[in-house]
Amino acid sequence: MVKSKAITESAYISELAIHGIQEKKGNDIVRLDLRNIKSSVSDYFVICHADSSTQVKAIANSIEDEIFKATGQEATHKEGLEHAEWILLDYIDVVVHIFKTDKREYYGVEDLWGDAEIKFYKSA
Repeated sequence: MVKSKAITESAYISELAIHGIQEKKGNDIVRLDLRNIKSSVSDYFVICHADSSTQVKAIANSIEDEIFKATGQEATHKEGLEHAEWILLDYIDVVVHIFKTDKREYYGVEDLWGDAEIKFYKSA
């Protein structure tokens, strides 16, 4: 029963992150459902990209604001804020990756999790 609650909470946090991305016009938003992959480190990865470091930072701030307003949670770990080419926001069961366009193409994070169920979202 506890696992079900955690999955529901992680799905909700992933949706809040997606809304935060949409608010700042993030591109090519995807959510990878990793729950059925035994070696996964979280329930979901949310991935998007933007054309400038300024927009990457704005998306990260928007995600943090959306999740904090709705749940009171802050990311347990953040990386990449200084250069804003790839910002990672870790909410334990949800990890958000915000890339500059060229970095997303270079690293191909989605390709590393080929077994994941992928859901695509429209930019706002």
